Amino acid sequence: MKKMGIIATKGTLDMAYPPLILASTAAALGWDVQVFCTFYGLELLRKDMDGIRVSPLANPAMPMPIPMPVFVQALPGMEAMASMMMKQKIKSKGVASLQELRDMCIEADVKFVACQMTVDLFEFDKTDFIGGVDYVGAASFMEFAGEADVCLFI
Repeated sequence: MKKMGIIATKGTLDMAYPPLILASTAAALGWDVQVFCTFYGLELLRKDMDGIRVSPLANPAMPMPIPMPVFVQALPGMEAMASMMMKQKIKSKGVASLQELRDMCIEADVKFVACQMTVDLFEFDKTDFIGGVDYVGAASFMEFAGEADVCLFI
């Protein structure tokens, strides 16, 4: 059986999709998959994913309906507006939500692993996270990653 290890380090809407899409796809192909969530990647493990947003600021590749100067992107409310627009676009195109993708991963036996050091560093409460998560140090994930056929840092 092939193995894939993914290190998820980002917690924005646009960066939460790649690890979940890749994990669910690999699991659907019968691979053994682990997603190690560290720093802001821990957002993928929160029970409530509704607060995950996309930032238009300093994101030059983000397609906007009209070109927007940086100072406009920095105005209060722009992040909420950009997030709302992105979520509407995702829904209108029939793309699964983050919650749906994570549920697919869980159903396909993707193992979600939280970096214990990051949980401690940011003083997170484990009750904020979904059940079934393993809390480990980097060395524990490295054991799996060392045996993986594919290892990705996102």
